[in-house]
Amino acid sequence: MAKIKSWSEEMSNSSSISHFLLLPLADTRQLQLLHFCLFLAISLAALLANSLIISAVACGHLRHSPMFFFLLNLSVLDMGFICTTVPKAMHNSLWNTRTISYAGCAAQVFLIFFFFGSELALLTIMCYDRYVSICKPLHYGTLLGSRACAHMAAAAWASAFLYAVMHTANTFSLPLCHGNALGQFFCEVPQLLKLSCSHSYFRELGLLIVCAFLLFGCFVFIVFSYVQIFRAVLRIPSEQGRHKAFSTCLPHLAVVSLFVSTAMFAYLKPPSISSPSLDLALSVLYSVVPPALNPLIYSLRNQELRDALRKTMTGYFSEPKKCLFSAA
Repeated sequence: MAKIKSWSEEMSNSSSISHFLLLPLADTRQLQLLHFCLFLAISLAALLANSLIISAVACGHLRHSPMFFFLLNLSVLDMGFICTTVPKAMHNSLWNTRTISYAGCAAQVFLIFFFFGSELALLTIMCYDRYVSICKPLHYGTLLGSRACAHMAAAAWASAFLYAVMHTANTFSLPLCHGNALGQFFCEVPQLLKLSCSHSYFRELGLLIVCAFLLFGCFVFIVFSYVQIFRAVLRIPSEQGRHKAFSTCLPHLAVVSLFVSTAMFAYLKPPSISSPSLDLALSVLYSVVPPALNPLIYSLRNQELRDALRKTMTGYFSEPKKCLFSAA
């Protein structure tokens, strides 16, 4: 009877939570407005840059290339990722508030896992594209045809959707009885687990461990692929050929390094070095910075993409273009 009473009290405390309190980005009004301006500038730059890449790829001949088809998908994911957390943080900084609704928090958790999982899967697929292009060029058209690319992109989105549903449903089925204050500027699962008063949170910890293993597996696959890629590139006799091969690989390697290293350190760092300010800085690094830097990284090293972007910016309004959002 005591266990039933305790469980019912926990469920009552959980069901009574109508909103959560997020971690403020700053204590003073001046710093809050400064954070609002910084987040506004970063988000606008990310949305503009990714929109240009989407337009350049979808409205030109680049859409027929598997690499640029996957880059289009990556830009869509980056736009969704930055729109998941930054607008609410900007709203709270501007209006000097900390609240987020229960439904809004659940939506953030779902979208974060969805976009994070999709982006990780897509970056792994893009690594496979570079591996086949350089190490098995004669099989490139067979292994990465338009239908195969569409199927791989759809699989990345669908698997991330199912994974996000599983995480969100499990997290918000836990009874919460340790208040409603989160130590993060957005709804993050480790912070929500700290509010749980049930031993069933071990289920979510198990899912997070599975997530860490999947992340590590993708990382190992990417490292192994790039070892093979660099070995093949170094065997290319002409310097121009080696430079061209490196120019297509280095942007992807830089994006993967930025995305994976910040996320892994944020979630796998030792508890002894954890602090609210460090957690806040790391969360900004993996959730805000990559969507803004990815377009810049790809455009700096890829002449073909730069030419397409230049044509898009100079001739988009002068003559109508037919945009096809497919690899076919």
